[in-house]
Amino acid sequence: MKAYFKPYTLDFINPSGTSRGVLRQKKTYFIFIEDKDKLGVGEAALFEGLSYDDQPDYEKQLQWTCDNIDLGKEKLLLENKEFPSIQFGLETAFLSFEADTPFEIFPSAFTKGKDSIKINGLIWMGEKAFMKTQIKDKIQQGFSCVKMKIGAINFEEELALLKFIRQEFSAEDIELRVDANGAFSPEKTLEKLKRLSDFDLHSIEQPIKQGQWQEMAGLCEVTPLPIALDEELIGITDVTKRKELLLTIQPQYIILKPALVGGLSESKNWIDLADEQHIGSWITSALESNIGLNAIAQYTYTLNPDMPQGLGTGSLFSNNFESPLEVRGERLCYNPGNSWGDLKDIML
Repeated sequence: MKAYFKPYTLDFINPSGTSRGVLRQKKTYFIFIEDKDKLGVGEAALFEGLSYDDQPDYEKQLQWTCDNIDLGKEKLLLENKEFPSIQFGLETAFLSFEADTPFEIFPSAFTKGKDSIKINGLIWMGEKAFMKTQIKDKIQQGFSCVKMKIGAINFEEELALLKFIRQEFSAEDIELRVDANGAFSPEKTLEKLKRLSDFDLHSIEQPIKQGQWQEMAGLCEVTPLPIALDEELIGITDVTKRKELLLTIQPQYIILKPALVGGLSESKNWIDLADEQHIGSWITSALESNIGLNAIAQYTYTLNPDMPQGLGTGSLFSNNFESPLEVRGERLCYNPGNSWGDLKDIML
C-alpha cells in the first residue's frame, strides 16, 4: 500500500463575499491511497484563514501521513488530531479505498438515485442589489430555505433585504437563516438579535467571534431567535472540552463542517454530545471540491436529516470535477447515470 497527496486550487466562477473578505480561489489537497488495482481518494479540505490546522508545517504533516500509511486509519487519525482537515481527507480516502467503487462510500437510496437531501439556498455577501438578485434567483429555483450571510454591509441594508423577503414570503413559505460569521460585537449583539427576530428567522449562526464562551452563553440564554454555533466548534478536539462547551453555552443548534472538526466520525461525536443536551444540529460543507462534498453528502444522508442541510456549494467553482451530484430545485441528488470526471490531472 502506498499513499501520496496532491495540492489543487479551486477557482470561483464568481468572487464570493464573506465577512473575511472576497474569495476568488481556494486551495485544497487530495490524499490518494493505492494498492495494486485499488485506489482511494479523499480531500484534505484546508480552509486557509479558518481551519484550525492552517499551519506552516501542513504539507510536512501531509507527507508524514502518506509516508506512514501502513500504520492504518485509526492510528493515523490519532496522530493527526491537531490537523482536522487531514483527518477528514484521510478518513474518506480509506473509506474510498475500502469501498467497492471509490466514490460510493456509503451505498444508499441516495447513491442509487432514489432519494435526495433537502438543502438551503446560499446568499453570498455583496452589494445590496447583488444580494437581492441572488435572493430572487434562489426563490425562483424553488428553495424553501434560504441562508443569507450578514455582517459585511450596513446592518440597516441587511434588515431591508430581510424585509424585502418577508413582504413577499411568510415564514411558512420561506425559512430564513442568517450567518454572521462572528461579525457582531458582544455589546451590540442582543439589540441586533431583537431587530432580526422581527423577520421570523429560523436561526443565526455564530453572532460573535468564537472563544467567548460566557458572552455566548449569556446570549443563548436570552436570545429572541435560536443561535447556532459554527466556528465555535473549530479546534475543540478533546471530548471533555466539547461537553464543557455545550454545557456552558447551551446553544439551540450546532453546525458541523466535517473538514473543520476532524472528519465524519468526529462530526458524529459532536452530534451525539449535542443530542444528549437536546441541541439540534445539521451538516454544512466548507467549500470542498465535489470529491469532499460527495463524501459529506453520502454521510449526511445516513443521518436521516429532518431539516435542510448546507450542501449546495459544488457549483461555485469553474474547475470542479464532474460528478453525479446535482442540485434540482432545493434537493441535492446523486445521478448514478453520470460518471466522475477524469482525476488524472491531480494524480499525475
